Amino acid sequence: MGHYLEALHHTGYYYTFIGYAQVLAALLLLIPRTVLLGTLLYLPIILNICILSFAVRFEGSLLTAPLMVIACIYLLCWHYERIKYIFPFNNPPFVRPVQNSRFPKLFFAVVIATFLAVGFTVTHLYKLMPRNTQVDCETQCDDSENPEACKVFCESIHNNGQDLDKSLKDYERALKQKK
Repeated sequence: MGHYLEALHHTGYYYTFIGYAQVLAALLLLIPRTVLLGTLLYLPIILNICILSFAVRFEGSLLTAPLMVIACIYLLCWHYERIKYIFPFNNPPFVRPVQNSRFPKLFFAVVIATFLAVGFTVTHLYKLMPRNTQVDCETQCDDSENPEACKVFCESIHNNGQDLDKSLKDYERALKQKK
């Protein structure tokens, strides 16, 4: 992830543009009249961050990015009546719920279930994570099926500067040598 952010920083004004777009989206999301516009601006940004987090196994946003994508999708569904004209179909597959004065227990139950499901999935998705430092990376080796192979992975990432794919190949090779 550090290599990616370093390369992104060297693009010059593109890096700054992304930052301004995120701040603009945040401001638009704070104003009730512009929530939909903020959501439409923020969805591609956070979807990119989410996919990047999964691609490089970045723990910093591995949980929060998918949850923010889900929140954006929820906001788009909530404002479906305002954006339905850009879709090729006329009948929505969902209907905006009727609001009443009762506490929405079912809604909060679904939110909590979604949070737990996403949290469980992303924490159990990968058996190896590069982590931010070699020491942090090696903390996962004690629980590994082959601690030495895990340490080869951490060494490859942090000391040898290899990318994730090369480090995973080194890990697989170390697993095979042990057998």
